[in-house]
Amino acid sequence: MSIRHLSRLDRLLMAGEHALEAIAGTPPAARPSPAVGIAEPELDDIERRHAAGLMRVNHTGEVCAQALYVGQAALARDADNREHLLRAAAEETDHLAWCAERLRQLHSRPSLLNPLWYAGSYAIGAAAALAGDPISLGFVMETERQVETHLAEHLQKLPPQDARSRAVLATMQADEIRHAEAAQQRGGVELPFPLPQLMHATSLLMKTVAYRL
Repeated sequence: MSIRHLSRLDRLLMAGEHALEAIAGTPPAARPSPAVGIAEPELDDIERRHAAGLMRVNHTGEVCAQALYVGQAALARDADNREHLLRAAAEETDHLAWCAERLRQLHSRPSLLNPLWYAGSYAIGAAAALAGDPISLGFVMETERQVETHLAEHLQKLPPQDARSRAVLATMQADEIRHAEAAQQRGGVELPFPLPQLMHATSLLMKTVAYRL
């Protein structure tokens, strides 16, 4: 069944199932992890905890991305834009699965506050959709640009020998750049002041807390 033929109730039920998968489980990835075939690095306890903290932040970021896209798709006014958002969410599911797998390999866990991050991000995504598709797509553009920037920072902060985490983040970064470009091509507009600044401040809070919790 095509997404465009689903009722509002169908989409609500799908959103609930999606939330449970993102928060409580690990949805299967459609693509193999970029870390496949790369040897596990030798990390001391400090390096391992640091790498795990960074990957926990990225896992939480993907939980938020799932919620944002699903929230936006639920209230998107144009069926084609709705399908575009859901396709992007499917690619973000790969990121979520890769980060979860890397956390397990580092003997760590996701953020304990992921239900809160998901709920807040879903509400933000729905609010963006209510503002209209150009603003909603503009929100995707700005979100992906900020995510691309923080992934670049994490690539610099990872222990040099952690090639597994680095491969995952590099692929994620390329996907985020492509998502931002696609949203712009579909009519996304630049967000007005102070929205980008508020998004950046919220992201900093999430990253600081998720690194530890």
